Amino acid sequence: MYNIALVEDEKNLASLVVKYLCAENYNVKWFVTGEDAVKGIDEPIDLWILDIMLPGILSGYDLIKKIKEKKPTMPIIFTSARDQDIDRIMGLELGSDDYLSKPYSIRELVVRVKNLLTRTYQFTVPSVHKDILQIGEYVLDKDRRSVSCQNQGIPLTSKEYDLLLYLAENPSKAFSRDQILNAVWGEDYFGSDRVVDDLLRRLRQKMPNLQIETIYGYGYRMIL
Repeated sequence: MYNIALVEDEKNLASLVVKYLCAENYNVKWFVTGEDAVKGIDEPIDLWILDIMLPGILSGYDLIKKIKEKKPTMPIIFTSARDQDIDRIMGLELGSDDYLSKPYSIRELVVRVKNLLTRTYQFTVPSVHKDILQIGEYVLDKDRRSVSCQNQGIPLTSKEYDLLLYLAENPSKAFSRDQILNAVWGEDYFGSDRVVDDLLRRLRQKMPNLQIETIYGYGYRMIL
């Protein structure tokens, strides 16, 4: 059962969101302010839903920075009553995985939560023992969804991690951009396949010694 943290100061909206998510058998913890939510960062949360505009000193922007400092791959959905591109872009740049403008359909939010949880954790194999992948000098811990090099953590976003794991679990196998899109973004994604190139470019910047071969006009494969 997944644990979801909701940060929302609108009581009526929050109550409905909690009701719908609990009906889907999720555990939901509700925070009203960013200050309260900070205290829950170290708790076993699988996904955060953050409102940008919050009462108090900490905004949703401040909160996502604090979450990502401790849990770089944590999936996050941003919401905002300000229907502005700058909010969506800022949220994505800070590491959010999805964005909804208020007022939104709670059923749509539930669908997006399901899809994001599936994309994020579909490769995680429950085990009492750590499941480790060695990728050259890099160590990928599947239980913790973390990556390190010489005992130094490498902060990856959720999608960067999923792309890395997808390629690493299928060494030497060539994948088209469309196959990578379906695996990392999900079959319901509609957009340019060039997002794959952008994601891989960021991954290479953070992990310059990865042996990922570009197959021009097709896609990519990892060489272990």
